[in-house]
Amino acid sequence: MTNSLTRPSLDASQILADLGLVLAGERDLHHTAMAALEIVLLAAHAKSGALFRFQERPPMLASVAALGFPLFPQTAVFPLLPKHIHALSQVNIPQKLCRERCDIFLSSTGNISTVWFKCLVPLKVRGKLIGALMLGEREGGSEYPPELLRQMGEVAPFIALAIHNHQLMMTLQERTAENLRLVASAHGFWDNALEAFAATIDAKDVYMHGHSLRVGRYAAGIAEALSMGLNEINELRAAGYLHDIGKVNVDKRLFSKATALEPTEFREMSDHTVVGHQIVSTVQFPWPNIPEVVRSHHERADGSGYPDHLGNDEVSMPVKIVAVADTFDAMLSERPYRKRLSLGEVAAQISWLAPAKLDADVVQALLIQLRRDAVGLITPPRPWAAAEGKSRKPFLDPEIACNIAPTDIDLLASEMNRRLNRGRTFSHT
Repeated sequence: MTNSLTRPSLDASQILADLGLVLAGERDLHHTAMAALEIVLLAAHAKSGALFRFQERPPMLASVAALGFPLFPQTAVFPLLPKHIHALSQVNIPQKLCRERCDIFLSSTGNISTVWFKCLVPLKVRGKLIGALMLGEREGGSEYPPELLRQMGEVAPFIALAIHNHQLMMTLQERTAENLRLVASAHGFWDNALEAFAATIDAKDVYMHGHSLRVGRYAAGIAEALSMGLNEINELRAAGYLHDIGKVNVDKRLFSKATALEPTEFREMSDHTVVGHQIVSTVQFPWPNIPEVVRSHHERADGSGYPDHLGNDEVSMPVKIVAVADTFDAMLSERPYRKRLSLGEVAAQISWLAPAKLDADVVQALLIQLRRDAVGLITPPRPWAAAEGKSRKPFLDPEIACNIAPTDIDLLASEMNRRLNRGRTFSHT
């Protein structure tokens, strides 16, 4: 254990003040559990202890963290009989353990000895058994006094909730990844299958409706304007469909919040890039860049993005394309904290974000597609084009009115190029 906390004793409120930082600030269960266990052991003057989670099938307590033991299995388990589960479910306060009482709560058939533990704290959420905190001998060999047991009982629900939330998160991520692997097995139906999958991602909130589908289609259109090959265009479409897959793990209430997110709420929202990367990394796609796009589509050219603060030269072209497509659709969509912007406003803002935030070549490709749509509205249809199969699908979503003139787009592109070339001199030879 570290000696970051050196107080001789703590009351429950002081313990919770320290626990709050580690329980809310770390996604990985093992590191969170280790940090929480260190705080509890120091507060209880215990020389050793372990945190266990309850697993229903097969029924057992399985360790997630342990400190202070000279030898401890990578995962310690206590198989549980029905009588053990009943006893653990019925008791609501910490229990002092002795050789005679251990058999009430724990079996002796695990890979760890019950004699190592002197105190058992059941961990429950809404009366349901989540796990157990078990503490070893105290410093000096003293017993666990009633006041300390009471304090451990007050702390237990918060530790239980952290373990419970992590298990829910992992279950959701594993289920999402498994569904995605099933989609991946349908080799001949990638586009339709991922399009359907994108629709399920967006179903979480009314403000996200259709967002992933549009980002996929905009990304593919931008790739087309950049003269990318068919396989690269298909990759960009798929990456756009899946870019927000990590949002399946974000609390639904955050999507409809009309005010600014609190720091912890922003952390949860921004973590969707990391969670999404974890999900898609378990799937074998026919395209190599999807995991990077999912993780890095909120990175910005000046390094101000997240989660890794990468600059423009540190991310691939697919990442840059989906970043522009995502920003473009977000600006055109209504949000609880603002109204949607007009196409002209969006085009102007997007062009001004290059090159400081967004890649200038990608923004130029977006303006090319917008200009094609604008020209298509004022150019008489060519009857022979449809007969020859040369008719072009519009770039914009049908619900977005293309109310911007080609000359206005030309002006934006010219101004962007002027900014990019400012300070440069050219000579003719």
